[in-house]
Amino acid sequence: MQPVVLITGASSGIGSALCKRLLREDAGVRLCLACRSMQKAAATKAVLLAAHPAAQVTLVRLDVSSLESVLRAASEIQRRFQRLDYLFLNAGIMPNTHVNFKALISGLFSGKAVHMLSTAEGLLTQEDCITADGLQAVFETNLFGHFILIRQLEPLLCCLEKPSLLIWTSSSNARKSAFSLTDYQHSKGKESYSSSKYATDLASVALNKYFNKQGLYSSVVCPGLVMTNLTYGILPSFFWKLIMPIMWLIRFFTETYTLTPYNGAEAQMDVEEETAEIFYQKLLELEKHVLARLNAPLSPK
Repeated sequence: MQPVVLITGASSGIGSALCKRLLREDAGVRLCLACRSMQKAAATKAVLLAAHPAAQVTLVRLDVSSLESVLRAASEIQRRFQRLDYLFLNAGIMPNTHVNFKALISGLFSGKAVHMLSTAEGLLTQEDCITADGLQAVFETNLFGHFILIRQLEPLLCCLEKPSLLIWTSSSNARKSAFSLTDYQHSKGKESYSSSKYATDLASVALNKYFNKQGLYSSVVCPGLVMTNLTYGILPSFFWKLIMPIMWLIRFFTETYTLTPYNGAEAQMDVEEETAEIFYQKLLELEKHVLARLNAPLSPK
């Protein structure tokens, strides 16, 4: 049977490049693009079909920052497919990002310059907001919406005879120091993106503990620094073009500067299992709370 692949955030950046890579490696794969903007998704589909006219590409509306949207999409996906072979959890946001130029300049003349430039540690802060679900937007979009999607799609993902794989898009900016179990939504901090990506790493570890025996495996990939809409939201595009020669030079010293979405779509952690377990239980508690409020089942399985 042809493998079925669902990709969230597939209309641009890493997600779009991933679709191109998958079709180049296996033109028979069945792709489902799960996107917030159906207009952008349709444009991406047109590009894919122009290069691969016989490709099987479908679209589903999914906004992982809205639990109602996640539940509707999960229901639609279950109507269309009998199973999912690969689920790429790629959609994400990094809103209202500010650069600490003082830290940048001082870091350039320190012994940690390469580390700073490859991880952006201490350089980026975000102004987060609250979603209609009452959750922190970055946490819900980058992690929790995906977590609910996985839970709702368990019947399509869990099969011992033919295992499925979850692939999370993490980040070199994922840092343990930005994450706290007492504030896992990062409502009190200014590094919500870093926190959410470290939470992604934790969730992946915990999911393997509970689902490997059911034929579902989870992995995390780090695209590195890639020129996407998220990157251009940090600084203007002309600035990135100006320093591009320097960034290519830095590639000789670090592997995280992949630069293009196509390079970033190719897979390349400081996570404690005890922390992952505690965080997983907190996610289950939050799941129970928010779905009860929406009168939705915890899992259709």
